[in-house]
Amino acid sequence: MSVAVNLRIVDLRAKEFDSISANSAVPRAAVDITKAVEEIIPLLEDVRLTGQDAIVRVTTERDGVDPRPLKVSAQELAAALAHLDPSLRKAIEESIERVFKVSRANMPQSSSVRLSDGATVHQRWQPVESVGLYVPGGKAVYPSSVIMNVVPAQVAGVERLAVASPAQKACSGRPHPTVLATAALLGVEDVYCMGGPAAVAAFAYGLPQIDFAPVNLVTGPGNIYVAAAKRALRGTIGIDSEAGTTEILVLADSSANARFIAYDLVSQAEHDEAAAAVLVTDSVELANAVINELGDLVSATASSDRVRTALQGQQSAVVLVDNLDAGIAFTNFYATEHLELHTQDNQAVLQRITNAGAIFMGEYSPVSLGDYLAGSSHVLPTGQQAKFGSGLGVHSFLRPQQVIDYDKKGLAAVANLVKDFSEAEGLPAHGEAVTARFEA
Repeated sequence: MSVAVNLRIVDLRAKEFDSISANSAVPRAAVDITKAVEEIIPLLEDVRLTGQDAIVRVTTERDGVDPRPLKVSAQELAAALAHLDPSLRKAIEESIERVFKVSRANMPQSSSVRLSDGATVHQRWQPVESVGLYVPGGKAVYPSSVIMNVVPAQVAGVERLAVASPAQKACSGRPHPTVLATAALLGVEDVYCMGGPAAVAAFAYGLPQIDFAPVNLVTGPGNIYVAAAKRALRGTIGIDSEAGTTEILVLADSSANARFIAYDLVSQAEHDEAAAAVLVTDSVELANAVINELGDLVSATASSDRVRTALQGQQSAVVLVDNLDAGIAFTNFYATEHLELHTQDNQAVLQRITNAGAIFMGEYSPVSLGDYLAGSSHVLPTGQQAKFGSGLGVHSFLRPQQVIDYDKKGLAAVANLVKDFSEAEGLPAHGEAVTARFEA
């Protein structure tokens, strides 16, 4: 039986709005990462001081399982792969191949600039030496997150990869076997049974009891406490982003297929009760049609209660605007994680989009394709971070380094200019370090 979904309508027609008012009209779910950081500081310190013991304590208390041995054995990985459903294995292998292709194509290229005779600056890209890749558990199973984290790191040439995924009570206190099987398919040998902020702390501080050394960079999505641990430990480790709850914004006009849009909103709402699902349109008829479609779809889907809660939360809405120009403006102000374009001329609209984690073009490029098999990354910036950040990719595991290569002639050409700069800044020794090379 279909039950109406009370997806609220935000009417911005005949109204001016900017970034602040647009995001106030459709705010993300109420989460306070600052408070979450305060809550987990004692746990992070406990992991720093007692290592494995802290992880065992918190996992036993909160999840009711003992995660030891923390390191997943080669036998466990092989067994998980041996028992992987053949059809799922085929899907995973296809996803791996596609992400490899995109990652290789996106590998940055080194460059050299010759400024004058004997004066050259090279830029090279160096992989991070060690990475901790976090794969969440909880409400769903995420072999796709193993792929999205591991493949670009491998293409970048990261020497040491460690994967952590939470202990699952339903899996006898071990990470989910599909996660383990995917790691095995990718040749990852260092897999650990640990989750949440404790896992991030273990990545940052190491676990001496099991000879696990700290890593340089931590990537991967997680809940608010995982994001809080990343924020708290940034500086001790590098991080990709503070990835929050999933978001989808659909920008559509009257030409769009209401049923497809409704399916896509539901597909992201099933992630979490705090997931954001937003439709922006200048068509009242389309808005009403999508809302009508949602009733049947939400009632029929497996995670109906979770989806309904997400769609009826403050973070989800239908936003009515005067025209497509206003819709594009709202979209850029909102800066969503996933953006779908369903308009008569998606290419023209694309040229005017500035802020989005990933953009899905037309009715045959749904977000759920990107979650698994598009070849693109699904680890993307949330909570307006698309205004300054990007999704996870091969670039996330690389550092640009500039190599300065001048000979005597090249340095002589600018020696006096360096001297002038250094004296103007009150740092004469800088200039002297250059002119000394040309003294008799």
